[in-house]
Amino acid sequence: MTFLKNIIGLIFRGLGLALKYIFLTISSPVWLPFWLIAYLVEHIAFVRNALIATDLYLPFKNMERTPLRFALTVFAIFIAFLIYGALTAFDNAMNAGVDLAADDRLVTVNKINFTQTLPIAYAQKVTAIEGVDSLVHMNWFGGYYKDPREQVITFAVDQTKLLEVYGDDMLLDETHHKNWLRNQQGLLVGELVAKKYGWKVGDRIPLNSNIFSKMDGASVWDFVIEGVYSGKFKQADTNGVYFHYKYFNEALAFGSNQIGWLGIKTTDPSINEKVIKAIDDMFVNSPFETETVPEKAFNKSFIARMGDIGLIVTSSVSAAFFIILVIVGFSMALAIRERTNEIGVMKTLGFTSRRIFKMVLMESMMLACLGGTVGLAASSFVIKQVTSSPQFPLAGLMLNGEIIMQAIILMVFLGLITGIVPAINALRLNIITALSRR
Repeated sequence: MTFLKNIIGLIFRGLGLALKYIFLTISSPVWLPFWLIAYLVEHIAFVRNALIATDLYLPFKNMERTPLRFALTVFAIFIAFLIYGALTAFDNAMNAGVDLAADDRLVTVNKINFTQTLPIAYAQKVTAIEGVDSLVHMNWFGGYYKDPREQVITFAVDQTKLLEVYGDDMLLDETHHKNWLRNQQGLLVGELVAKKYGWKVGDRIPLNSNIFSKMDGASVWDFVIEGVYSGKFKQADTNGVYFHYKYFNEALAFGSNQIGWLGIKTTDPSINEKVIKAIDDMFVNSPFETETVPEKAFNKSFIARMGDIGLIVTSSVSAAFFIILVIVGFSMALAIRERTNEIGVMKTLGFTSRRIFKMVLMESMMLACLGGTVGLAASSFVIKQVTSSPQFPLAGLMLNGEIIMQAIILMVFLGLITGIVPAINALRLNIITALSRR
């Protein structure tokens, strides 16, 4: 019986060791940099002396006393900041259209719903309104390339006015622009779309529509790529494809002389409200009443139709950080409790309570900053891998300075919150109590 118990004990001990080393191997990208730093600290005198002089040496050494606990704690922080970096960058990319919307641009749609059309005659009438600088009418084409699952964001537009309204956001070679204006079958393609499909200037591209068909019953429209445009800003969306409204309108089997919406540029943002009222009042009580809003508000409402992404991101990040607060706080409290006798000895040797308080707090801060930094670096790597894939053409997906600064603030906050209670306990600890505790 005893022999059997020993065998079972050895099996469980072996499984425990195996799980331990498996986890250490998986989490090696998190803790390995720390051990490399620790090795350098021990073998470079001036670094070690600098840490001793700033009271960082003991907190640094304390972190590596229990490798498994250290690895688990840092790994938990690493996961939290990996989630934070990736989700926040995604949220920013989704809202880039709102952030980059021009103050002097308006959007006019059908009052019933933006999917309902307007007569093309509205474009000429709105152009004549005081305060309207330029205007472009646009239609959603519902395009796809070869496979209905390969949706292409395609618009039929007034080609002569597109850059007058949206030229501040687009970079396009002048020669390519002129060629596109001349060729009725010309296609103007965003660089993200061109990269995704390997398109280049001069290629002949067939695009299908899941909404419109030609008079001959075909749903395939033939185009020639005359230009590839890029964005003036990193966050600019270059997923759009534009072609001549005339080519679209003349070939339609149904719905001709109709437009989807109007993109309007005003002479000054301060008169936007006046222009909005003039446009909507012009068509009040007509069969096609309009609703005109600033571009920023239109983009925001369009994103809101997909769900409250900001709320989803905030909820996910908050849940992750709450769990991390509990884990790291418990880990720090346990670590300080295990060192109660040592703290008593340090106080006996002349370490002041304030100095010990600072050292405990610094240990918590170093844990948070180490895990947070590695997690943020990992999220940056993941984002770069995702954005480099042509199958994921999301403009503006990146870790910008604002996200990094917020992450640093979160690291400091996490370090303070998880370390403050153990640090206060160490500060208040009586020498006799510390030395007598077992």
